[in-house]
Amino acid sequence: MSRKVLPNFARERGAYARGLGPVAGADEAGVAPLAGPVVAAAVILDPACVPKGIDDSKKLTRERREELFAEICACAEVAVAFAPPSRIDRINILRASQWALAQAVRGLSRRPGLVLVDGPHQPPVDLPCQIRPIVNGDARSASIAAASIVAKVTRDQLMRALGAAYPDYGFEQHKGYGTEIHMAALKKHGPCCHHRQSFTPVFEAQLKITVA
Repeated sequence: MSRKVLPNFARERGAYARGLGPVAGADEAGVAPLAGPVVAAAVILDPACVPKGIDDSKKLTRERREELFAEICACAEVAVAFAPPSRIDRINILRASQWALAQAVRGLSRRPGLVLVDGPHQPPVDLPCQIRPIVNGDARSASIAAASIVAKVTRDQLMRALGAAYPDYGFEQHKGYGTEIHMAALKKHGPCCHHRQSFTPVFEAQLKITVA
């Protein structure tokens, strides 16, 4: 049986050796949902205190994500930014995600010399540091994986709170994704202020409510 390969800190250590520190990882959560914000996180891990077991947030159970979230926040520099539905509707989801990512990096207590981001392309954000895209970065870089965990846990906590405030929609269950339960709620109640009005299923649901 092959051993599972976890994201590592090799790229970060190499960057520190070349004088490019501090090194931050950045990632976002919530690009695809129909409701709620995009949440971006930036994390500067302490080279002497990298929590064990960090992985792409999508590969972890909720319990393990929350454990690692607490460990990361306890020993790393962390900043989070939110792009609300109003911004997503105004400038589109891609640009809103990039804006949130840049805001998270700017929110760090230290200016990084290098930011590692997930994906094949360098995002067109204006930051006073080097940006290095890494394909499948959340599965390869410990810093990006840590940022993915922080972004995911933060967004899930927010969506559970929205679920309590807006019980008709079940946000605490589906986190805003277009599940069968969510689509049924949209059809019955129409969208609320936390839905992304520019997304086709939300727009169509609002149109049907208005026409009816």
